[in-house]
Amino acid sequence: MKLGVFDPVFGGEALEPMLDRIGRLGLQAVEIGTGNYPGDRHCRPSELLKDADERRRFAEAFATRNLLISALSCHGNPIHPNADRAAHDDAVFMDTVRLAGELGVGVVNLFSGCPGDGPNASQPNWVTCAWPPEFGEVVAWQWDEVVLPYWRSAGAFAAEHGVRLGFEMHPGFVVYNPKTLLRLRAEIGEVIGANLDPSHLFWQGIDPVAAIRDLNEAIYHVHAKDTALDAYNVARNGVLDLERYDDVANRSWVFRSVGDGHDVLFWKRFVSALRVVGYDHVLSIEHEDSLASTQEGLTRAIGTLRQALLAEPAGAMWWA
Repeated sequence: MKLGVFDPVFGGEALEPMLDRIGRLGLQAVEIGTGNYPGDRHCRPSELLKDADERRRFAEAFATRNLLISALSCHGNPIHPNADRAAHDDAVFMDTVRLAGELGVGVVNLFSGCPGDGPNASQPNWVTCAWPPEFGEVVAWQWDEVVLPYWRSAGAFAAEHGVRLGFEMHPGFVVYNPKTLLRLRAEIGEVIGANLDPSHLFWQGIDPVAAIRDLNEAIYHVHAKDTALDAYNVARNGVLDLERYDDVANRSWVFRSVGDGHDVLFWKRFVSALRVVGYDHVLSIEHEDSLASTQEGLTRAIGTLRQALLAEPAGAMWWA
């Protein structure tokens, strides 16, 4: 496995200075945002697709530094009930897939999106419980009328370009846990897989190691990001948290740098589980820690992950 980083953390830097900095950190790979939520600071697919020379220069910027592009990432909501928003995010997705095919990047990371509660909705509606019964009716409508038709077409488009789709299981979207990811994969095919980000699983009460066993060969990319839960705030309010991300004192959970939410032993078990299911791509560090600077967060994450990659956890089996 290789260590890499997701580029939004370096949003203030131009491409080549960023790559030089990543090289100095001793990392081997970069995940590049191409629009929608990650932004497109370092890569604008619609422009690169028009100019073969620019695409070549873009690819050489990585190759000359011995850096792998682990994935192109365009996390958005192409099934948003607002038609303009959906069309925008869909166009970014389509261009990202085309560019990935041109560059030989095998994975595009993204969200599944979330529709509204019916054909006249204006905002997404993420259903989180089975009762009252109309909630179940909303979910059935979303999957049957919007989710499956869109991703059947989009999945076929990605497969035509030699690209696999790594869905980040993220609350707020219809794919948010292994069950919903595997449901979409069963309906659409093996072009659908996971960009496994444990940070979104921790606070839902999902064990990422158990998730790895369930997902198995469907893991196409991995985000390395941690989460810390505040036991007092969870005990008071549960984990469905609407407080601002920077309001750390009142949140039930916050994103942390790898090792600051769960210890090295957990990350050794995590890496071991990935090895057992045959994952041998990249651990892409995503820094969203409001309590640590970029340099602090990356330094700790890199140190923790290097320890995790060096050895199996002493005295513990990977599934323990």
